[in-house]
Amino acid sequence: MAGRINDEDVKAVRDAVPIDAVVSEYLQLRNAGGGNLKGLCPFHDEKSPSFQVSPSKGLFHCFGCQEGGDTLTFVMKVDHLTFSEAVERLAAKAGITLRYEEGGYNPSHQRGERIRLIEAHKAATDFYIAQLESPEAEIGRKFLAERGFDQAAAAHFGVGYSPAGWDHLTRFLRGKGFTDKELILSGLSQDGRRGPIDRFRGRLMWPIRDIGGEVVGFGARRLRDDDNGPKYLNTPETPVYKKSQVLYGIDLAKKDIAKASRAVVVEGYTDVMACHLAGITTAIATCGTAFGTDHIKILRRLLMDNGSARVIFTFDGDAAGQKAALRAFEDDQKFAAETYIAIAPDGMDPCDLRLAKGDEAVADLVEPRTPLFEFALRQIVARYDLETPAGRAAALDEAAPVVARIKNSGAQHEVAVQLAGMLGILDTQFVVKRVGQLARWARDRGGKGPTPQRAPQAPAEAARPGHMGAALNLRNPVYATERELLKLALQHPHLVSPAFDAYGVDEFTAAPYAAVRQAIQDAGGAEFGTQDPQEYLVRVRDAAPDDGVRAMVTELAVEAIMRRTVDEMYAGEQLVTVRLRAVDRRVRDVQGTFTRLSGSHGDPEQLTAVQNELWVLQQYGRALRERGAGAL
Repeated sequence: MAGRINDEDVKAVRDAVPIDAVVSEYLQLRNAGGGNLKGLCPFHDEKSPSFQVSPSKGLFHCFGCQEGGDTLTFVMKVDHLTFSEAVERLAAKAGITLRYEEGGYNPSHQRGERIRLIEAHKAATDFYIAQLESPEAEIGRKFLAERGFDQAAAAHFGVGYSPAGWDHLTRFLRGKGFTDKELILSGLSQDGRRGPIDRFRGRLMWPIRDIGGEVVGFGARRLRDDDNGPKYLNTPETPVYKKSQVLYGIDLAKKDIAKASRAVVVEGYTDVMACHLAGITTAIATCGTAFGTDHIKILRRLLMDNGSARVIFTFDGDAAGQKAALRAFEDDQKFAAETYIAIAPDGMDPCDLRLAKGDEAVADLVEPRTPLFEFALRQIVARYDLETPAGRAAALDEAAPVVARIKNSGAQHEVAVQLAGMLGILDTQFVVKRVGQLARWARDRGGKGPTPQRAPQAPAEAARPGHMGAALNLRNPVYATERELLKLALQHPHLVSPAFDAYGVDEFTAAPYAAVRQAIQDAGGAEFGTQDPQEYLVRVRDAAPDDGVRAMVTELAVEAIMRRTVDEMYAGEQLVTVRLRAVDRRVRDVQGTFTRLSGSHGDPEQLTAVQNELWVLQQYGRALRERGAGAL
């Protein structure tokens, strides 16, 4: 049975790996103010960033889908790992050797499945790279040289060679302690008559890395005429490799894509190499599949969908390339970025173009020129005889719905005018109106209207602990003040301590907020937060009774304070408001008790005690109103 990772080592991993560094491997982050960062959420589709990261607290929270947590939670969710696997992955990044309890450390039995498969791919990458230097791999080195790639280029992209024998890699990985089950599961080996054999044999090998830089699969290029397999053979679908969710070169290109707000999509591994070597370091490619929705999600998080973002597709000029371009256009409206198409003269791909005309020709190729929508429309229009009224009408019937799909009304109008020009229709307004009618019809048919507003919740429903975050009626000033005080207690405990720790759980009227207050108390109070802020948040999250309260803790720890200047005066105002409302509630309760006792001629001593409590409460309330935080 796998051992439990030592708690001190888990804490060391949390402290050693900054959350913003980890999250930045998957999406672009920008300043959100107050020391926080924001980006497009990797867990749901959105067009404006609601995903926030707090580096100082080591937490993230999405105000759109309510996902949140610490660095380990993020890695677990984004890469679908177990807790142990996430700790192991981050420990490897930080160079921390983990200790395991209940039986000691045994890598072959105690590391998670995904970690083992990643390690197998890393070992296979090293093996293939070493084999590229062998005499047998001369054919592979020649292939690279003929395409303008020297030894340094091969090393930069980790290109290797798989020997032509049946089980060279399989035997190598067995010697590293990997089981036959792991080798088959990884896709590196496949079942043979007498056991596992190598999947890739006698081919040039490109390691395919995920956005975090881990090798998850391979692309293998045929080199010999007697190889009856496909020209390119990719890793099959595995627990770590989903071809629709990876982009070749994304690990090398992601920083420049985010920096330049530009991505160049090419068709193959050698095209990516050629572009990068020509200075186009934003080039990426799909891995044996069409560019689709999941690929768009990856790029959108890097591009941040700002107004200047550009995506340039390069396709061959043949029929297959045109078909690929039109397929890409099908998903065009899922980008907020502007999309363009680049087709090299004579139909050459970037690799061939670099060989024939040099690096400058490749750089010139990917300069945005032809919008993808224009290319798609021209492909449609070219199929009709525009010399006849019937041909122009038929072309309009097919092209107008394409233009109607453009969501931005201004852009839609402009493209409709261009379409009229392409068709040679002098009555431009006729085409514009036709497109507008189709757009409205599509919206009506699709049931797309104004976004429905969240229905107001009844107070009882809003107060249930299971209803967290946005479901709460935050417009209620009582809840808003309680929320603000909890945010201060989590984010700036030094401003509210020690007064906050004297507040009872019953001073928070919303059940979710009362649960967070209890978690803070169970974690040692805000006073502990003044000593070790990061460990304090970990302890509060651990003290939460369920995932709902834990999510609320994360949300409150990340959400911006409502006041730009956060100081003792502002903190005092929140402390006083929450306490004063609690005092007023107690005054009303005691007044009710006093009225009942007075009317029923109750016990005089009890009546006197209630009267004294009422007087004390009223005096305390008056002091809070007059002296503010000084009366706490």
